[in-house]
Amino acid sequence: MNSERYSGSCHCGAVRFTANADLGQTITCNCSICRRTGAILAFVPANEFTLVSGADALSDYQFGRKSVHHLFCRTCGVRPFGRGTGPDGREMVAINVRCLDDVDLAKLRPVAFDGASL
Repeated sequence: MNSERYSGSCHCGAVRFTANADLGQTITCNCSICRRTGAILAFVPANEFTLVSGADALSDYQFGRKSVHHLFCRTCGVRPFGRGTGPDGREMVAINVRCLDDVDLAKLRPVAFDGASL
């Protein structure tokens, strides 16, 4: 797959975003938060992500090394994306692909990532 423009949101719609993402490169992670929430993640550079609405509806949760901002909607509790820094030092956004509109999840082939060992 190539990079395409996607729209997404939390469950209640308070948080809406768009992103250019390549869904041919997705992961599932076994860290404590991803395992519990069932996220499928796609990573995009921060400049390929736009928060359309809902900045005031977001809460930030950090744990462990506190290197990732796990953002969730204060109204519905859904975690549509997180912010952090990639291995190369660039700002990245981890998009929960399950929050994207009109994506056929059955067509994805996510790679397992061992976040529990970090």
